[in-house]
Amino acid sequence: MASTADSVRGVRGVASASPLLVDIRAAPQEVGTVELMVRRPAVDEREVVDEAELDLEEGLVGDNWRARGRSGGRRPANPDAQITVMSSRAIALAAGDRDRWALAGDQLYLDLDLSGDNLPPGTRLEVGSAVIEVTAEPHTGCKKFAARFGLETLEVFNSPEGRALNLRGINTRVVRAGAVHVGDAVRKI
Repeated sequence: MASTADSVRGVRGVASASPLLVDIRAAPQEVGTVELMVRRPAVDEREVVDEAELDLEEGLVGDNWRARGRSGGRRPANPDAQITVMSSRAIALAAGDRDRWALAGDQLYLDLDLSGDNLPPGTRLEVGSAVIEVTAEPHTGCKKFAARFGLETLEVFNSPEGRALNLRGINTRVVRAGAVHVGDAVRKI
């Protein structure tokens, strides 16, 4: 039996993918849940954690965001991409097995409507005792995402409909430090 992820990889264009996006569109808009958290201690390393600290300067403590920087370390880390967030429903569609979710490279996986209509730049989310703010910095898939989940998946995620839904995720910055646990509520504030 084909998985949902296999269905997305077999899709040719957004029109074919639209029926698969129904569950993503049904995500909660005001209060959601932290489904998974991932720390990236080094390039291509993933550490799934049950709890984490979000820090104003470091982002997710223990993650390599600041040290890694941009452009392969040639430029400083982008404060508007301090914490990357992905819809747990979107990654489930792309990856299928939950054990593969962390491969996407994001830090927080939330069951929440991440669409631009629901979370425009400037929107603040209380995540555990921390607060993050959605930034205008686009979050698009890269070669690694395509290699891990398929070019067809990346094309659907980066299509106009996929971008409107922010299927690849959103960039945020920490505006109030605090602790976050898997299972915590996520609230628009």
